[in-house]
Amino acid sequence: MKNLAKLVCTGFLIMFISGCQTLEKARMADSLEQENKKLTDLEKAKSELALSLEQELGDYKAKLKMTERGLVITFLAEIFFDSGKDVIKENAKPILDKVAKVLNESVVDSYVAVEGYTDNDPIKYSGWRSNWELSSARSLAVLHYFIDFAKVAPQRLSAVGYSEYRPVAANTDPDGKRQNRRVEIVILPSKMEKVKN
Repeated sequence: MKNLAKLVCTGFLIMFISGCQTLEKARMADSLEQENKKLTDLEKAKSELALSLEQELGDYKAKLKMTERGLVITFLAEIFFDSGKDVIKENAKPILDKVAKVLNESVVDSYVAVEGYTDNDPIKYSGWRSNWELSSARSLAVLHYFIDFAKVAPQRLSAVGYSEYRPVAANTDPDGKRQNRRVEIVILPSKMEKVKN
């Protein structure tokens, strides 16, 4: 009788462990599927942007790159702004509309960071206190355009200015300075969960 009881208990234990393992495998598969979906959304967004920004990409005035941070769209500042200014040019607005269309339709669950950068030329004539103010004002100008005209949800957006301190090229020649004067729109992989207290 004891042996039968042990056998039954062992059988239940094996079934329980097996069931737990199956449940854990299902959870892992679901988690992987969710991660792949997020990646697919960013990849889809990248493909759509590559088509809609074909001219800007072809003219080397824009770049698309998948990074650890997410999908980064880099625009030379001259596309959006006159030298020393933070007012978006009229002919740049359709470009921002193309980006906003993807933000509003393909990656609706993603946060978006707008980042402004400058070269290292000191501010002389434009009235800005420093490149910090200029880079911040430009990122905010793009952010406000997205909210006010392109109807991107404001809670998804953030803006930051990095001034001259994150160059992508040497500031020793005009072409390097041109590359450093840029605006980057970063589409993050997914909304970050709020930490519950």
